[in-house]
Amino acid sequence: MEKIIADNHSKLKLSYYVFPSVAIVLFITFLYLQKAFSSDSYIAIQQNSFFYVNSKLSQYPKLIYNLTQLGDAFIFLSILTFFLFYAPIIWEALISASLISLIFSTSLKNWFAVPRPAAVFEHNSFAIIGKVLPGYSSLPSGHSITIFTVLTVLLFSFVFKNGKIHFASAILIILTGLSLAFTRVGVGAHYPLDVIAGSIIGYVSGITGIFISRKYKLWFWLYNKQFYPVLALLLITCSVILIQKIMADNLPIYYLSFSGLIFSLYKITDAYIKKGT
Repeated sequence: MEKIIADNHSKLKLSYYVFPSVAIVLFITFLYLQKAFSSDSYIAIQQNSFFYVNSKLSQYPKLIYNLTQLGDAFIFLSILTFFLFYAPIIWEALISASLISLIFSTSLKNWFAVPRPAAVFEHNSFAIIGKVLPGYSSLPSGHSITIFTVLTVLLFSFVFKNGKIHFASAILIILTGLSLAFTRVGVGAHYPLDVIAGSIIGYVSGITGIFISRKYKLWFWLYNKQFYPVLALLLITCSVILIQKIMADNLPIYYLSFSGLIFSLYKITDAYIKKGT
């Protein structure tokens, strides 16, 4: 698996930045044509679409509240910890990409300072599922950035076929990502354009993470079994945190993350013990 993924990562080209670049230009052009560069006008042009999408998706509160948790890097990456054992090259890209996405998310949220829906509209005028988020950090959606960062790394790790991207698989992953990202509108945390912007930024973060991991072996220790006790300790710590989350908010998606952590902990511990015998 490691060799296949490395070969797929080697096929990544700078031309893959063209799509997000065009998308960003179109996004900015749309805002310009709508005269929506201020927070008030930005919110106004999508008020109706926000209420519409929110009303439709909020009809399935348990489903979207579980799915939206995948925008939490801790939850999503916990599910993928088995790659630490089977394909650490993916985690090389994931770590680099996640750091890039964190920089994008934090800096852009602070820069734009767009008020979230709960800070603008009456709370009884739309559905709020989960915690009320009334802050000024709506644009871009951090959960959407995380979702597309992770999915983009997975996309370019697995969907190449005969040197080219398998189109159907790529479309499926993109649609899955958008479906997950738009749960942020369903829970009342973001406007539709926040999600779209976050998805584009997540894609950029994902491919940038692959480029960085391909050029610089910053996380070489992932391959060294001597560091497995450190990984095991980290997985145990994450498991404890997740148990606390389960006790506080008993969501099925948490059990999936917990299963990923326990399985990975078993494989890493077993491999380390066998190494010493």
